[in-house]
Amino acid sequence: MKKIFLIAVLILIFVINRAEVRGCTGLPVDLRVITAIDTTEIVSIGGIKQLISIKGENKENPILLFLHGGPGSSLMEPADKFTDRLQKEFVVVQWDQRETGGTLKLNPSPKKLTVKLMQDDTYEVVKLLLKKFNHKKLYLASHSWGSVLAFNIADKYPELLSAYIAISPIIDQLKSAQLTEKTLKEWALKNNNEQALKELALVKIPFQQEEDLFYSQKWLFIRNGVEFAKKDDFKSKYYAWMSVWFPVWKESIGSNLFKDLPAVKCPVYFIEGNADGLAAHVIVEDYYKFLKAPKKDFFWFSNSGHTVFNTEPEKLQEVIITEILCKNK
Repeated sequence: MKKIFLIAVLILIFVINRAEVRGCTGLPVDLRVITAIDTTEIVSIGGIKQLISIKGENKENPILLFLHGGPGSSLMEPADKFTDRLQKEFVVVQWDQRETGGTLKLNPSPKKLTVKLMQDDTYEVVKLLLKKFNHKKLYLASHSWGSVLAFNIADKYPELLSAYIAISPIIDQLKSAQLTEKTLKEWALKNNNEQALKELALVKIPFQQEEDLFYSQKWLFIRNGVEFAKKDDFKSKYYAWMSVWFPVWKESIGSNLFKDLPAVKCPVYFIEGNADGLAAHVIVEDYYKFLKAPKKDFFWFSNSGHTVFNTEPEKLQEVIITEILCKNK
């Protein structure tokens, strides 16, 4: 009897030693392996087939839904590079919005693209995930354009969010465009770039024509060292993107969150990269200070520009886990 008891104790010690606890979940590795999830699914959203990717070491963990930017820029393929640690603490979901990535391959949108249509899709995705995993809330993260969709959820359905994480969000695009244009003209003048000065002089703000957005973005990319903007086929590719998305982009930049959304009823966290030295970044910080929320925080990424998930993926994940997930439990 004593031998049986001793064996049982030794087994228990062995199991406890293997139960490495990570992050904030409090769940042992062994349990996470048993309940892991890694799947790509075709779901019905907004009356069409749409693609979602779901990855996590334990499907009982909180859901973290990413809303990609662009619009039209899928994050599904590179997602593992900036979510490998997050997958230990969350069920991480990537979704290709309509006219994007895998969803576009499944079917084109039969409806005209509008901000409201995209926001309605987002709400359906949130509800689908909550039902699928039997959760009452989820964590929502967005990059750039994705904030147009995410702030709508935070405003109208705060009860569905544990927290909203706004990465390089769109706050007041008119003011942002004006500040960016000023920065670009100063840069072009300093560098005696006559072509840049000539083309930037054609830009009218607010953007009304496709060429307004094209020239502004072209020189922003070049000024920030983005090599593909210098290639011969850049213009044709950018105009192909605008043929789909410019009407939606033009619609979305009319919003000003200082006027439209002075308060939300869920925790909100802002992540902004300022390594590119654009004055427009201060708009996000100003809105963070202005916004009323039950809980909020702000994180500068000093080695990043607009795409912090590319340049500082480890820091991004560390902030989400230790400063957001852990402090919201």
